[in-house]
Amino acid sequence: MLVSARSFAEYRAMFALDDRDLEQRVLDCPGGAASFVAEAGRRGIDAVAVDRQYAENREELGLLVERETAFKRELLVRQTEGYVWSWYADVDDLIRQWTANARAFRADIAARPHRYVAGSLPGLPFADDSFDLVLSSHLLFSYGGRLGEEFHRAALAELARVARREVRIFPLVAHDTGERYAGLDRLREELAALGVPSRTERVAYEFRPEENEMLVLSTAGHRAPARTAPGPAGAVDPVRWRHREAGA
Repeated sequence: MLVSARSFAEYRAMFALDDRDLEQRVLDCPGGAASFVAEAGRRGIDAVAVDRQYAENREELGLLVERETAFKRELLVRQTEGYVWSWYADVDDLIRQWTANARAFRADIAARPHRYVAGSLPGLPFADDSFDLVLSSHLLFSYGGRLGEEFHRAALAELARVARREVRIFPLVAHDTGERYAGLDRLREELAALGVPSRTERVAYEFRPEENEMLVLSTAGHRAPARTAPGPAGAVDPVRWRHREAGA
């Protein structure tokens, strides 16, 4: 599994983000070495990333992208045969873009460490409704064969807990089979029973063939039950919640 480093522009396409979406407080979970939060910060957008890799060797995560993609170039060529080359010109362009994104990540996590929080699903170190919009890419459903349905169930509930308005998840297919996650409809039914309706949406982003849909959870009317699997003991919210200060 390669550590990826996608850009702000890719996030906009993957999650169908418009300017109004980006006026909200946004969480990227898991953030990895993406440059989304770095580029969002330059635009004045209130965004935070969370990832278990931020607990240690934080800046080195971006360096790993540079080294790994260059070292595994031939593997990338084989793995991406038949992919949709509309976002990247070729594998070398992919490596160039990911390297640039990883460097932006490394600079930002050093300059604004409070925007990068150590934590992982299904127990995030944030209070209920801490963010307006939560984005999650290339973890849930992507690793459906490795992460069991119980993990997905708990992770989706946790994302809904910290999202005041909406959760968006991309993609809906497993990375190793290219097939839609088998338990998706069942999980959506369970979420609906908890007061979290959902829908699928086609997006203007496709790299792997047929990998062009996201799942949207509407959480505005949802109130999470008492937590049964809290985050790390003694964890406190590491950043201030702008929408609460404004009384929104």
